[in-house]
Amino acid sequence: MVFRQRGAVAGAAFVAVTTAVAAEAPIQSVTLYPGSATVERVVQVAPGATQVEITGLLANFDKDTVRLHADAGIQVGQVVTRDQGRVDSPSAREADLDAKVQALQDQVAAIDADIKSAQIVQGYLERLGAGGDKAAPVDAKNLTGTLDAIRKGAFDALERVRNDDVKKRLLSKQLDVLKRDLARAQASTRESRTITVQVAARQGGKLLLSYQVNRAGWKPTYRAALDSNAATIDLERLATISQKTGEDWSNVRLRLSTGQPNLIVYAPDPSPWLLNYQPPVDPAMFLRAPAPPPPPAPSADYRTIRPVEAAGQDDYIAPILETQGTFTTEFEVPARVTLASDGREIAVGLSRQTLKAEQRVLIAPRSGNEAAVVTARAPRPDGVWLPGQVQLQRDGSYVGAQHWDPQAGDRLQFAFGRDPLVRVTVEHRDRKSGEVGFFNGANQRRIADTYVVTSTHRQPVDVLVLEPTPISESDKVTVKTALRPEPDVRDWEHRRGLVGRSRTLKPNETARFDVDYVIDYPKDGVVQGLP
Repeated sequence: MVFRQRGAVAGAAFVAVTTAVAAEAPIQSVTLYPGSATVERVVQVAPGATQVEITGLLANFDKDTVRLHADAGIQVGQVVTRDQGRVDSPSAREADLDAKVQALQDQVAAIDADIKSAQIVQGYLERLGAGGDKAAPVDAKNLTGTLDAIRKGAFDALERVRNDDVKKRLLSKQLDVLKRDLARAQASTRESRTITVQVAARQGGKLLLSYQVNRAGWKPTYRAALDSNAATIDLERLATISQKTGEDWSNVRLRLSTGQPNLIVYAPDPSPWLLNYQPPVDPAMFLRAPAPPPPPAPSADYRTIRPVEAAGQDDYIAPILETQGTFTTEFEVPARVTLASDGREIAVGLSRQTLKAEQRVLIAPRSGNEAAVVTARAPRPDGVWLPGQVQLQRDGSYVGAQHWDPQAGDRLQFAFGRDPLVRVTVEHRDRKSGEVGFFNGANQRRIADTYVVTSTHRQPVDVLVLEPTPISESDKVTVKTALRPEPDVRDWEHRRGLVGRSRTLKPNETARFDVDYVIDYPKDGVVQGLP
């Protein structure tokens, strides 16, 4: 990005002389929002300058979002914005891609010329070997040398054609890729924009230009690594970012915000609530009413597509942030970031901390899953934690990913995959159904199971066996529950009827957990929830 400064110098005869100086105005910092970004550029203003001209901007932002901030001693005046066609001022990325395409096309043309010359040599040798209508006298002494020369010449010509075909095939693939990139760059940079700022610079300083662009965004991600030996969780906060604004961001300071600058911020303006009465209308009047006129044809303005809207007609979707909070939080990326304008998603690290974790094996046989899953809990760290995807690792091995909502509780809990050293089996001791009493017409269902949990760990391990006990929501259905051992956890995670029995298993120890339910219900009707 280039800007020009004009300054006035007064001489002895009070004659003003105007000069122009060109300098760079690169992107210094970017604030990413869900679906948009604020781009900040910095230009140096020389003492005595009266005009700053910033050229080469992409015409992909709303002019109403332009903001200017100058250092002390620099007064900002009139701001004029002018758009130019893409042909007149291509972007730097477009010019670079076009130069690469031209260079590859020149190489392909040179290879085609070499192939053509080799084919001419090959054709001459074929005609030479075929001879004319009248055979020429053959010199036996020179026959061997002539044949060798023809053979070598033909081999060299064919080898050149083959090698050139290989080179041309490789260059053609590179050329196709560059042409696609150039087409995308041209589609996203149809116009360029120039901003001219009138200034009064009593002293030198900086002029900060900021504006809002779309087709960019970020979303939070996390990485949780469990060290089972140390009983710690290494929690890393990440951010997935991408942009397709038409301009690369090179070595910029990056801030991530949860704000929504594109949202409408009008105050509520309720309308009066008016009631009116109309008498019934004869349906025959609708039959006599004339047909409504056809809708008007769309105007020329309707058919005109703005460059920003036309550039967005592809399948790119900016990363979105799932948050329902009323606050706005910003995260500072520690290192400078380079992000290409091709829509690819990259992850940047924000922070990392180690938490002391409480490990245990979670078992829920009644849910149809007899696997033992390793879980770890830790106090939720201070600060703002947003919902996002978390990648899980246990002792250096990747075990999977899940969606994490840190606001769901005051403690964080992750599942780190199955524990192969804890075996769970279910013994069905009794499952009977039948009538209880001939006269009262009642049915009874008895369910008696035993959960057998065996640990083959070399060290003690904590297990928690969860059991959803049946709860009657009708006075016609009664439930008798007997659990051995008695539960020490009631309404686990505020879920009604979900109990838990915790136990510390020694190496090679087996524990048994009994459940016994007797459910009485009327003979007539249906009881929902019975197994």
